[in-house]
Amino acid sequence: MSDLKTERIEQMLDYIMKKCLWQFHSRAWDRRDQNQGILSKTTQLLCDEHVELETPADRCYWVDAVCLAEAFRERLPWLAGMSVPEIKDLMQGLHERLDYLTIDGSLNEELTDQMY
Repeated sequence: MSDLKTERIEQMLDYIMKKCLWQFHSRAWDRRDQNQGILSKTTQLLCDEHVELETPADRCYWVDAVCLAEAFRERLPWLAGMSVPEIKDLMQGLHERLDYLTIDGSLNEELTDQMY
């Protein structure tokens, strides 16, 4: 991964970690679903693609995605100069990093406690 891509992912991640409460679900599967739902819809919004809103979960993720896409556009002016494939690649990297930090690399044992 290039230094520029890593830097940009970290800028996006910094915003999510400081401003987005949805990253704090108490179970790993909730976090994984939430990360996938919100980040995929955010990617679609940033790429001006159609966003599916068929289920209640779709609509819930969409609301957070709209807020996140607006914040990214406002705070990260370099996004405007990126192509659709570049945005998708960047968002995939963000998704992988967020999953690692909030799920796979987390030391929070409650995430996998079957009794919780």
